Amino acid sequence: MLRDFGHTVITSYDAGQANQSIPDDEVLNYATQNNLILITFNRDDFIELHQSGFKHKGIVICKTDRDYQGQVEKLHEYLQTQSSLENRLVRVKKPNKKGFKQQVFVIQEYQVNQ
Repeated sequence: MLRDFGHTVITSYDAGQANQSIPDDEVLNYATQNNLILITFNRDDFIELHQSGFKHKGIVICKTDRDYQGQVEKLHEYLQTQSSLENRLVRVKKPNKKGFKQQVFVIQEYQVNQ
């Protein structure tokens, strides 16, 4: 779906690295060396790498949610306002808000050692 918005996307399958149990730091290093932002559902491990000071071109953590289109639209909208995500980590998430029938995605940025 990101490709539909004109973003260059390389999956782990495209890179020949899918289902190989490659350590997260190596996955992030691959993305960094190839000037790519890493997009993942693996929240805890990549927050930890980010907070450790690991240099990268950007990390985006998505929510496991059937509304992939909603996440992609929110992420695309956000990326249009940013010049770079270098050494930044953002999450696409749906905050739980009581009384709201329809929840919307928001972007949350994590600082190092937040």
